[in-house]
Amino acid sequence: MPAPETAFHRHLDARPALGHVNLMVDTFIANASPDDLRSIIRNLLATGPPGIAPAFSTAARSRLRQTVSKPLPHPYSLFRRQTRDGHATPLPYLQDVLTRARSLYGAGLGFSSLPLLASIVRATVGLRWEDDGDMADILAVIDADIGQAIQSSKEEIEGSRVMDLASAREARNELRSAVNDSMADVKSWGGEFPFERASSSIEYWKF
Repeated sequence: MPAPETAFHRHLDARPALGHVNLMVDTFIANASPDDLRSIIRNLLATGPPGIAPAFSTAARSRLRQTVSKPLPHPYSLFRRQTRDGHATPLPYLQDVLTRARSLYGAGLGFSSLPLLASIVRATVGLRWEDDGDMADILAVIDADIGQAIQSSKEEIEGSRVMDLASAREARNELRSAVNDSMADVKSWGGEFPFERASSSIEYWKF
């Protein structure tokens, strides 16, 4: 005679369907291309229920906080120093550092991105570059990144997500110091200062 069905057995019978769905979704995520995942996430955030975007940002910040403790890049890994016959040029690792900074400020962790951006700015001190060229172009992009990181940091304060104001001020001051040092250095060799918008944004930023 078969054993009588119980609530426990019914629970076991119900679990495989949900587990099977989760496994399939996880298999897709593990094998989908980055472009496919980006398209799906953008569509989901644009068409999903109102709370899905904040939930996504919260999950992103939770994940990124686990990687914030990575060491800052060494200055010599970001730009190729100028030689007798040529000016400084960006190195491939610079893009990795910028990607890391953009992930942070894009998820609402603006203050965590500031030390990375400050390290990039400080790495330019002592370098020379032409007004037109790859170096000038990437420095203009970094200038825009700093502006977005500052805006992200302001929103972080407005959203009451900053738990340590002293550390936040330290990150802001380090960025300000790096920008000012770059300005003085570029002035010394008569170049065009590349972080004009960043300097303007940070000069009167108080909190």
